Amino acid sequence: MEIYLDNGNVSRVALEVFEEMKRYYLDKFGVPGGEFGHRYEEEASEALWKARETLAKRINAYPEEIVFTSGVTEGNNLAIKGAVFPILRKKGVARIITSPIERKCVLRSAEYLRNFGAKVEQVPVNSEGFVNLEILKEKIKSAELVSIQHANQEIGVVQDIKAIGELAEDSGALYHSDATHSFLRERIDVEKIPVDMLTFSGHVIHGPLGSGALFIREGLKIEPILHGAYRERRRRAGYPNMPAIMGFAKAIEIMREEHVEKMRNMRDFLIEHLLEIPDSRLNGPKERRVCDNVNVSFRGVEGEAILMLANQEGIILRTGSACYNESLEPSYVIKALGVGVEYANSSTRMVLSRYNTMEEMKIVVEKMEEIIERLRKISPLYRRRKK
Repeated sequence: MEIYLDNGNVSRVALEVFEEMKRYYLDKFGVPGGEFGHRYEEEASEALWKARETLAKRINAYPEEIVFTSGVTEGNNLAIKGAVFPILRKKGVARIITSPIERKCVLRSAEYLRNFGAKVEQVPVNSEGFVNLEILKEKIKSAELVSIQHANQEIGVVQDIKAIGELAEDSGALYHSDATHSFLRERIDVEKIPVDMLTFSGHVIHGPLGSGALFIREGLKIEPILHGAYRERRRRAGYPNMPAIMGFAKAIEIMREEHVEKMRNMRDFLIEHLLEIPDSRLNGPKERRVCDNVNVSFRGVEGEAILMLANQEGIILRTGSACYNESLEPSYVIKALGVGVEYANSSTRMVLSRYNTMEEMKIVVEKMEEIIERLRKISPLYRRRKK
């Protein structure tokens, strides 16, 4: 039996999504054409518009405000670079505000813009991962762009993007938020939230890899980062990946509120029982946490050892251990919370999906208790601490 709990990295494609994509690979394989396209092009144009409507409806946006992308990395690059380059050309400088727990594609996009005159600052987070709004209020006064995510990819903390958006609006700054890990799990209404750009990706909601979108509020001019034939209202060049887009739209269409409630119940069960293991720590908050995320550290053991033994038991999860990281550094997200290296090295992330069951969660708790006990028995560091 295998229990897959790495849905924050990539989720399995839903059967309905796969069947929809097959149609656009085998039968409806046209791509949108010009004003006088043939039948295949016209059908593709109509399907693309309906997919735009499907996503727009979920966030109370206009279809024209949706740009389809290849996923979260492209979406974040397009938002940050596309918004800042015109400012740099006009003013010669631009201040960008982020947090230390953003995705790497946000942090590195901002850092890249330093080469062209941008100044980048980070607003610290507290021990649960929440952005310090008082510090943000001061830093934002002369900023051109703020990029602070909605839900974090590792610890599941859900930021108050309405409050952040209001601060940005008051200061005249643009506000971008990566909503990859909150979309369809938290309510998003762009009529009520003053956000200028939102990033989405299909690979964590049972859609295909290579699918995603960027919401760009009407009237905001974004410079494309891909150049070629004008598409997506001149904001992205290249043929749209119709099978991926249609699969993404189908994944959105089939997501239900009961799926969110099911994941929330499993999340709460896991957190409650994993924290009964001695010397364990929840990374991120208990409240204002996205419904599918569990991240717990266990003092005295290494994350890669947990991963390996869990894998042997058929439990697929993810670790923030330094040894499992190419840079040999503990998770930068966990470190930003101010916890010690020992806890950072043992952080263990489990991201649930609607295909998981409560019976699986009971097995996970039982196996994790056994794994942590087994590892601590052979850990000289832990034995020394207990004396």
